[in-house]
Amino acid sequence: MDNHERKSSSSTSTTGSLADLGSLASLLPHEAMLMAIGGGAAVRPEGVPGRVPVEREQALFGELHLLAPIGYFLLDGDSTTILQTNLVGADQIGIDRLAPDRHRFRSFVAPRFLGDFDAWLARVRSSSKPLRCQLQLTARRGDQGIPVTLIGHAGSQYLSLTVEPAEGRLTLVEQSEERFRRIVQTASEGIWELDTSARTTFVNPRMADMLGYRIEEMLEQPLVHFMDTEGRSILERNIARRQQGMAQRREFKFIRKDGAELWVHLASNPIFDARGNYRGALALASDITEHKESADLAWHQANFDSLTGLPNRNMFHDRLRHEMRKARRDGAFLALLFIDLDQFKQINDSFGHDQGDALLVEATRRIGDCMRASDTLARIGGDEFVAILPGLAHVQDAERVAEDVIGVLNRPFDLSGQQGHISGSVGIALYPSDAADAEELLRHADQAMYAAKNGGRNRYSYFTPDMQAQAQQRMRLAADLRRAVARQEFELYYQPIINLQSGVIERAEALLRWHHPERGLLNPGEFIAGAESSGVLQEIGDWAFRSAADQVQAWQKELGRPFSISINQSPGQLRTDNQRWQGHVTGLALPPRSIVIDVPEDLLNEPNGEALAQLRRLRAMGLQVALDDYGTGHAALSQLKKSEIDYLKIDRSFVSGLTGDDGDLALCEAIIVLAHKLGLEVVAEGVESEAQLGLLREAGCDYAQGYVYARPAPASELLALARAGAVPALTADGGVGRNGVSAA
Repeated sequence: MDNHERKSSSSTSTTGSLADLGSLASLLPHEAMLMAIGGGAAVRPEGVPGRVPVEREQALFGELHLLAPIGYFLLDGDSTTILQTNLVGADQIGIDRLAPDRHRFRSFVAPRFLGDFDAWLARVRSSSKPLRCQLQLTARRGDQGIPVTLIGHAGSQYLSLTVEPAEGRLTLVEQSEERFRRIVQTASEGIWELDTSARTTFVNPRMADMLGYRIEEMLEQPLVHFMDTEGRSILERNIARRQQGMAQRREFKFIRKDGAELWVHLASNPIFDARGNYRGALALASDITEHKESADLAWHQANFDSLTGLPNRNMFHDRLRHEMRKARRDGAFLALLFIDLDQFKQINDSFGHDQGDALLVEATRRIGDCMRASDTLARIGGDEFVAILPGLAHVQDAERVAEDVIGVLNRPFDLSGQQGHISGSVGIALYPSDAADAEELLRHADQAMYAAKNGGRNRYSYFTPDMQAQAQQRMRLAADLRRAVARQEFELYYQPIINLQSGVIERAEALLRWHHPERGLLNPGEFIAGAESSGVLQEIGDWAFRSAADQVQAWQKELGRPFSISINQSPGQLRTDNQRWQGHVTGLALPPRSIVIDVPEDLLNEPNGEALAQLRRLRAMGLQVALDDYGTGHAALSQLKKSEIDYLKIDRSFVSGLTGDDGDLALCEAIIVLAHKLGLEVVAEGVESEAQLGLLREAGCDYAQGYVYARPAPASELLALARAGAVPALTADGGVGRNGVSAA
């Protein structure tokens, strides 16, 4: 096989793209160069002798031809119109590479060589082999011609033309060998060559594409042209390092032509000549923008709250420790505010979680408006926020921020056309006076917030040692409650509910009591909040429901007549799955109306909520529903009309002040009339005197309960009262009433 045939067969699979350059590495430098610039033998696909398909011919003019140090042209086979050219070719004849088709190659041949050119062109068109011709080219009329060697090869429709300067060809080939070896080795990376002044002397198409430029737009441009201010400062520091011969690898940010950020992994190496003089640098760039964005997203998700965009607990702790170190170094102090949204749970219960989220976002905006640029606001829980206030001049500055926060949270929140109302409880702890480290400072601010909440909410409170004792007491209470559930230390007491027309005890309200081993008998107000926060309230509520159901069945058998028991339930308890209640009631075979569920009035504000749906399911089980403490909530008459309830319970605050001519009596009468119009029965709570009893009876009230009859008592004493048949009464101190039955 001769040299020409060997080159042709070696090039069979080469299309001119960087992905196919591996085959060039096995060729001699001179052969590889000819293959790269199209000046070697014709590319012959198998089975197609002598001619190259058009699509393969066009593919030849790829990235290698664009970068070749020798001029390369693709001409129309008939007219010699220039269809494509590379960078060197366009420079040789002085045309715009992107608009070559306005020129005919023949017009750039020196006039005295036109005859030679035409004769050579005719031979090329009829030959299957590349042919050479030596002549002179001129870029402009009157210019002195440049001696060149043309190597031409005719395709099916096109003419491939290589233009080599008559002198220096070997040097160009040697330069090309080195350059294309680098391209072969790094074809998938961007390549950037810089001179001693950090100006661009070479980029490959991948590098230009990564930055969104054409190659000729990047050539001769300084590196800083593609950087922002931060990058320029880094470059200034690194130029000296490269001149000292130090290679570098780092992540670097460039700015694309469209203004977007391009993150690359940049490996740069200095270039020195034979004498050891610094000649510039060669950089290899790998696009890591997608990886960088993914890493940034992961970091953001790990450190910021997805709903509000605020720093989360993780980021908050980092910033708090940083600000505490700064305060310690500067001898200053800072304040930590722990902010809890009062009544937020009711918003979720009444309006749903979507509206609850909307309120949190708006609350974040309002609280943020109360902060300085140097402050940090973070969300560390569902409705819990913390604010770090560094560099305060006076303690009163923290109070001012707390007051501002409380004020903005007091304003109504628009929740899809309805108004939601919350408030804020704020705890304040100071560093360094209240704590030595970040965890302790946060814990003390939390305790101060609880003090504000227990003090009536909608206020702020500072941390004191007494608050620490109260926090420890709450923790002990939670532990005691869990133990009480296991040891069955709870008991139901019952207060009778009397039919005001017949005087018969027809019902009773079940009231929870805790036999604490150290503190004695405790009312619900002393432990219910702790039970809810410690997560045992649901278990206690289930026990109370089952116990009351068992008790009412026993009483119905003992009395031989209908009897019912009222049980208090919170919206949170109603939202849980209470199928086990239905199973228990069904197993007891209780008649309808045996159990009444007392719910708070604010439950009616929950639009299509789960708690209301649960009430409907309970009524389907044969249970009844009473609206407790009516008159103190925010229920509208329209909601009352549409709700599935059976009783209204007038709050004791209206009953306790009843006289013959006051406003409380008018309100009670109005409630009774309204309820009866809606087909509901009325229970008056907190009746303490015979005078109140008489006024309620005259107003048409159906039932009453209170100390005028009996205090809450164990089940055995309630049964004795119900058996007596007549209405008993106890003295105000809980002693024996006129029928001689003890309720102590």
